[in-house]
Amino acid sequence: MATVIKTDSQRGRHMLQRVEGWPLSKMCILIFIGNNGETYFNTAALVSCVQNFPKSRGPIVGILKGFAGLSGAILTQIYAIVHSPDDAALIFMVAVGPTMIVIALMFIVRPVGGHRQVRPSDNTSFTFVYSVCLLLAAYLMGVMLLEDLVDLSQSVTVLLTIVLIIFLLVPIVIPVLLSFFSDDDETLHALLLPSPRKEEPSASTSSEEQQEVILSEVEDEKPKDVDLLPASERQKRIAELQTRLFQAAADGAVRVKRRKGPRRGEDFTLMQALIKADFWLLFLSLLLGSGSGLTVIDNLGQMSQSLGYEETHIFVSMISIWNFLGRIGGGYFSEIIVKDYAYPRAIALGIAQILIAIGHFNFAMAWPGTMYVGTLLVGVGYGAHWAIVPAAASELFGVKNFGALYNFLTVANPAGSLVFSGVIASGIYDAEAAKQAQQRHSTSKLLATSGRVVSVVSEAAPALKCEGAICFFLSSLIMAGFCVVAFGLSLILVYRTKVVYAGLYGKPRT
Repeated sequence: MATVIKTDSQRGRHMLQRVEGWPLSKMCILIFIGNNGETYFNTAALVSCVQNFPKSRGPIVGILKGFAGLSGAILTQIYAIVHSPDDAALIFMVAVGPTMIVIALMFIVRPVGGHRQVRPSDNTSFTFVYSVCLLLAAYLMGVMLLEDLVDLSQSVTVLLTIVLIIFLLVPIVIPVLLSFFSDDDETLHALLLPSPRKEEPSASTSSEEQQEVILSEVEDEKPKDVDLLPASERQKRIAELQTRLFQAAADGAVRVKRRKGPRRGEDFTLMQALIKADFWLLFLSLLLGSGSGLTVIDNLGQMSQSLGYEETHIFVSMISIWNFLGRIGGGYFSEIIVKDYAYPRAIALGIAQILIAIGHFNFAMAWPGTMYVGTLLVGVGYGAHWAIVPAAASELFGVKNFGALYNFLTVANPAGSLVFSGVIASGIYDAEAAKQAQQRHSTSKLLATSGRVVSVVSEAAPALKCEGAICFFLSSLIMAGFCVVAFGLSLILVYRTKVVYAGLYGKPRT
């Protein structure tokens, strides 16, 4: 009778079929509802803030996505003061608590004009929030390690949770100060507003339309290197080209054509973006980069167990912190790239993908301490994707339909995880675990035949684990290769969008 071997991943899939009497179909429905509810609130907050702060997209996206990634650790720490082993209480708190807070804040939050939100104090405000984020991450890391190493009393746990809540409430100081102590100087607002155009009552509608078409012709006819010139020289060149086009159109020497669709940097619909190569370059780069990073997150427990680590939850806690710091850092440094150097934000995406590739290579080599180094690199690189990609998408394809564009891009994350983790990594792990189980079974039979084993070898072998670096060696190298390909796609996107960013952010710093 053949021995039936079940690996950890196979057993995990079977365990999902029934949890406390719930069939798999009902569990899928609950996950579907919960995940879509989270996506709705996440998208609503992200779209609102990007539209209200269009001049600080990197910091805004980094802070929002950073707190979204850290929310699980925060809620877990708050739940620790309840000190109850009942999972139903935790689920009830997560389901009801955030919902009540969101409903209460709905009546307080108001939309503002994004161009009116630019203040001289914005940089200071973002720096303050960044500092609070870093302190919060360091504090959570310290609390996690302390709780793992020391058996804390209930009073100490309550005190640590109160300090955590204080950290979360500190950023409220900024809107309070701006509401009560900011000077709403209309002169400052007027300087930030674009100057209104004077209407010419004598101009006919057809002439205005023709002028708009002529201006679009200027964009088509101007050389690509014009946008890289100094502002004064660029305006002079464009004015000369515009004059020639007006004269040629008046003489009938040129045929004026209407521009089809928006240009990069303007507002796109989802269907208009789907026919652009830049959008698919961004999507595929995200799929390969974040998909390979999520593969590590999905299999981190088995990866650490295969290398002999007993406390696997420590790496899960650590990668959540690195993920948070990656989102904060990705937004911060990519904003420096576009603001100070007028260079495409996608270059920061490429750097993050190189970090993930190095992390995967560390996992494959399985050197001493490789779990700590690999977790750091993959966590930071994966988190940076979710601060850089939304900001880059809003710059290249506008904010008017940013919700639809962003949610389409997020499809890359589960798609990459489904293929990379569910097929490649899981398949290789199962194959290696089956080989090791077969070898152990053959060895046991050999020892039993030679009389060295007294006990009877059971035909129904328990579920076995894969042990050693071989379990994730090949899959880690494959993931590293995917990240290198994603890096190449990011470089292509950088090359294609240099002129766009030069036009959006002005003369680059030399």
